[in-house]
Amino acid sequence: MRGRVDAEAEVAALGSGGLRHVAFFYRDQASYRTEILRFVRAGMGMGEPALVALPGDEASRIAEQLTGEPGELLCIDMNDLGRNPARIIPALRAFVDKHVGQPVRLVEEPVWPGRSAAEACEAIRSDALINLALAGTAASVLCPFDVADLPAPVIAGAQRTHPEYLAGGRNAAGFRQARVPWQIPPGYDDPLPPPPARAESLAYESDLALVRGLVERHARRSRLGPLRTSDLVLSVSEVAANTLDHTATGGVLHVWDDDEEMLCQTHDTGWITDPLAGRVRTRPESRGHGLFVVNQVCDLVEVRTGQAGTTIRLHMHRDLI
Repeated sequence: MRGRVDAEAEVAALGSGGLRHVAFFYRDQASYRTEILRFVRAGMGMGEPALVALPGDEASRIAEQLTGEPGELLCIDMNDLGRNPARIIPALRAFVDKHVGQPVRLVEEPVWPGRSAAEACEAIRSDALINLALAGTAASVLCPFDVADLPAPVIAGAQRTHPEYLAGGRNAAGFRQARVPWQIPPGYDDPLPPPPARAESLAYESDLALVRGLVERHARRSRLGPLRTSDLVLSVSEVAANTLDHTATGGVLHVWDDDEEMLCQTHDTGWITDPLAGRVRTRPESRGHGLFVVNQVCDLVEVRTGQAGTTIRLHMHRDLI
């Protein structure tokens, strides 16, 4: 059995060479904090700036433990940053770009107990795309996953999106895609379930005023706050405008709500070919330009695209300001 010094050396070595994307499987809070602190301290001790994005109070607790350590440290509440998982990659990429050519350490916990199934699915998709978004950088990314409380499919998804994993203080090779290292794992790119029968629908070909009007009327009935209503109307309008700009057949909008949120879904015959659309800033003429704005204001955005067309589902919670 290897000693603790060897395990510590393995954690420190995660920062050596190119992009390292490591899933950290933990079972208790003690090991969780111990390994995260060891990973961050090892990098900061070598002059590597660190970003730590953890849910709830965990980011601030890590920050307290690292007070007085040399080097740059940015701690973020993942409940805010990652409420929509599509916002995670832009934040990580901005930190990497701020320190271009310099090794950095990133800790991001994309899924935690209490996440909805849709949120967890989008978080796993985000983790897969990190392999593409940060390719060629000198970033070391540690992604904690609670194996005691998260559903088994989430852990299986994590195993399929990380080339390496860390468990019990030991680093090992994880799942390696044969040709496409950022490929969305099986089960996480399935078509979205259809809107419920109660959903209002509208076919649109040219008049976005009708689209905006339907969303605004439904938002008022759904008791969505005025600021959230404005953001949702803007978001649906951006997505529908993409339909008109890039297809010749128009699209279909569905609008409905449940106990906690209002949902709007568009479907058209277009195909978004850039897997990072909506997760990186693009030129205004690009189809992904509007999606970037949408991701910044909506609580969750689900995109499924291919030869059969593109479906985009927007979620907006009623209980948030």
